[in-house]
Amino acid sequence: MNDRYEVRLAGVGGQGLQLAGLILAEAAAIFANKNAVQSQSYGAEARGGPSVSEVILGEGDIDYPKVSEPDLLLVLSQDAADRYVPGVRKDGLIIADAQHVERLHSERRVLRLPITETAKEATGRPVASIVALGVIAVVTGIIPRDAIRQAVLSRAPKGTEEMNTKALEAGFALGESALASAGKK
Repeated sequence: MNDRYEVRLAGVGGQGLQLAGLILAEAAAIFANKNAVQSQSYGAEARGGPSVSEVILGEGDIDYPKVSEPDLLLVLSQDAADRYVPGVRKDGLIIADAQHVERLHSERRVLRLPITETAKEATGRPVASIVALGVIAVVTGIIPRDAIRQAVLSRAPKGTEEMNTKALEAGFALGESALASAGKK
């Protein structure tokens, strides 16, 4: 990881992106001994409005706590893709949910993955953000799997630990599959 790695998680309210950003930052700061800053914003509507969570990870001090040009963009809605894809760093990575993002025009590296579908298959619920965290851990290597696992379990509401663990493991498997497919090309 460079001295500073910028992550933007974008979609709509209700997809769990605020929690995912918090989990990613805690995984880095508490369980992986890195520095992290997390911020979030969302529309006036709790569900269905725009939702963005940003995380900056670094080995050294983070002197500016705002994502300016993300190294990684996760998009879980078409509106988020339309709005945020152009701002991704030229050598950045875009991970898009294949179910909710139909159009994606970018010269950057793109992984279109069945994130929401994988969540539903693994847990019976659309906990896409936790699956996405598993994918991010595997595909980028920015946070060790064990750190993400510990952070998810520390933040999972009581009684949902098993469901969230299944979602995370499904994300790890989806990330591994994406890497294997990319290696064959």
